[in-house]
Amino acid sequence: MSHHHCATGSYTWAGTWLTRKEDTMAVQVLIRRKIMETRENEVSPLIVKLRSLATVQPGYICGETLNCIDPPGKSEYLVRSTWHSVEVWNRWLNSKERASLNDQIDQLSREKAQYAIYEPLVGGIIPASNIEGET
Repeated sequence: MSHHHCATGSYTWAGTWLTRKEDTMAVQVLIRRKIMETRENEVSPLIVKLRSLATVQPGYICGETLNCIDPPGKSEYLVRSTWHSVEVWNRWLNSKERASLNDQIDQLSREKAQYAIYEPLVGGIIPASNIEGET
C-alpha cells in the first residue's frame, strides 16, 4: 500500500523537504505502526480514512503511507506527512476526530504507534555542485 498526495500552491521543493516561499520550514512527521498480521485487512481502510481526513486539515501539506516489504511479512506501515508547523500537527494529533480512528488502529496493532517529528537540516551543507574544482 502506498498513498501519496502533495498540495500545490505557495510551496517549493528544497531537496526532499517542502518549504513555504516565505522560508518558514515545514516539519515531517513519521508514524510507524506494527500491525497484527491477521488484522491487516481491517487496518488498511482505517489508515486510508485517517490519512484522507488529515489531507483536509489546516496546515497539512502532503504525505504518503508505505507498507514494509523487506523483510517480508513484517506487517509494518510507515506514514510520512508534512505539516506547516509542529503546532498544526499537534492540533490534528490531539483532535477527537483523529483520536477515535487512531484508537481503533491501535487495537489492531501489536503495539502503540511510534511518532517522530523532523525538521530540515540546514546550515553547513554544501551542495555537490558548489564544491571547488567541480564544474
